[in-house]
Amino acid sequence: MALPQLSQDMSPEQFDKMVGNATRASNFLKAISHEGRLMILCHLVSGEKSVTELEELLSARQAAVSQQLSRLRLEGLVTPRREGKAIYYRLADDRPRRMLEVVYELFCSDEAS
Repeated sequence: MALPQLSQDMSPEQFDKMVGNATRASNFLKAISHEGRLMILCHLVSGEKSVTELEELLSARQAAVSQQLSRLRLEGLVTPRREGKAIYYRLADDRPRRMLEVVYELFCSDEAS
């Protein structure tokens, strides 16, 4: 896949599309730029988790976990499901998983060292 390039002969529509894509990508990157949100996504890769489970996994308070989940939900990265008093979260689509694979390859694999 070739990366888009700005050029003098780009139409206003092409430029506007590129700006829109850059805005969407920037919002996505901001949403995952917090280590707490990134760790939540890492835990959700293995499947749906309740807020209580995430609190325990992250050793974090409920308010902090809920705040980070709210931002991830706002960006469309996670989806909630209520069961009685418990709220469960799962990845909304494959974007977070694909992004985590790239992050792992860049920063965590043996080749990144």
